Amino acid sequence: MNIKFYIGRNCGLCKDAKYQLEFFKETYEKPVNIETIHIEDNDYLLNEYMLRIPIVMYQDKILQEGNIDFVTLLEEVEKLS
Repeated sequence: MNIKFYIGRNCGLCKDAKYQLEFFKETYEKPVNIETIHIEDNDYLLNEYMLRIPIVMYQDKILQEGNIDFVTLLEEVEKLS
């Protein structure tokens, strides 16, 4: 499973989301690869996601944005499986 994790620098919600995502990775039954993407490195991503980060995306679908929590991540992944 490949997850894209869109974040910004100096983003408190992003730091909290990272802990939730790491917990998800540790407890999920299949291997999880997390690709962290800093939106400031790309003008398109910055314009698209600046007010929405952090964002967790799987299979080109947004699983969650803003406040990220382990339970919702698990529920959303299960819907796509």
